[in-house]
Amino acid sequence: MLTLKRKTRGEAIFDAANVIVMTLICFVTIYPIWYVLVNAFNDGSDAMSGGIYWWPRMFSLENFGAVFRSEGIMIAMGITVAKTLIGTVAHVFFTAMVAYAFSRRGLIGGKFYILLGTVTLFFGGGLIPTYLLIRDLHLLDNFLVYIIPVLFSFFDLIIFMTFFREIPEGLEEAARIDGANDWSIFLRVVLPVSMPVLATIALFHGVYQWNDYFTGMIYINNTDLQPIQTYLYRVVAESSSNQMMAAVPGGVARSVTSQSIKLATMVVTTAPIVFVYPFLQKYFVKGMMIGSIKG
Repeated sequence: MLTLKRKTRGEAIFDAANVIVMTLICFVTIYPIWYVLVNAFNDGSDAMSGGIYWWPRMFSLENFGAVFRSEGIMIAMGITVAKTLIGTVAHVFFTAMVAYAFSRRGLIGGKFYILLGTVTLFFGGGLIPTYLLIRDLHLLDNFLVYIIPVLFSFFDLIIFMTFFREIPEGLEEAARIDGANDWSIFLRVVLPVSMPVLATIALFHGVYQWNDYFTGMIYINNTDLQPIQTYLYRVVAESSSNQMMAAVPGGVARSVTSQSIKLATMVVTTAPIVFVYPFLQKYFVKGMMIGSIKG
């Protein structure tokens, strides 16, 4: 007969305290996001008086209307989507290709190259040398500045390499018997069975590409090539309502303020990447476990 063990008083108090602490942590984490949403959907002039914490006091979509009426944000959104898609695909394919070569144990000089790559994880050239290199490569005010400098990551190579080494060698041997060369094996055998690690690295780099504002701020002067996060940086940096209104073609209603547009812009720029996370979560969990269990 199955009997249930009753918790002692101390265990019950510990469990209750644990629940309270976790609830407080969740509240501290989630409430700032909720506060931004509430104020973004509230009338801007009404929000200036304060006192809005849980629900919009005067519900309004004018803040988002002002954001989307701005031609600049739509161009910036297009640049962000393009660089995220192109940059992620290029980064994943190129890094996976290099990692596949490194995963072959017969690679000449493989250990030496691994040592060089490991050094790059701890030391970098710095901003000024990087800027001079980007300038000499003619990548200033060039869309490719979002793609080429981050085409390869040694950290991601290690993750790929660890996964590739766990693929049974029999798969490759069978493909070679059928007459496949290295390219065919990589494209038709290795990549199809590597979806967990491909999705994980794609998620890592995709989030980086979407959230990156620094590249557009340092290397891009042409506003038509700046991504949405750089646009958001400029919006948040605006100090007066008059400057903000001048940035929106055609003007906006008095119910919109600089602060309300800032909040609405944050929601618009953050929402897409938040919606993508649930669909890649299972691959993300599998990718984080790569190499952690042997046997």
